[in-house]
Amino acid sequence: MKRKIAVSLPADVVERVHREVRAGRAPSVSAYVGEALERKLGRDDLLHMLDEMDREFGPPGSEAMEWARSVLGR
Repeated sequence: MKRKIAVSLPADVVERVHREVRAGRAPSVSAYVGEALERKLGRDDLLHMLDEMDREFGPPGSEAMEWARSVLGR
């Protein structure tokens, strides 16, 4: 089920989204915005989960961070 809403966005952002749609990289403005919001919500959920893990187990130590950097190539 979809619901229509109204939002205010900076003019340059709106123009960029319209360019993406015209270029065929998104089927519509609504689809583009919906996908962006879904990604943002997913990241927010992940950050919330990581915050909960930090509260429960404490933040990762330097050894774990070093391992993560080596695995991620950073």
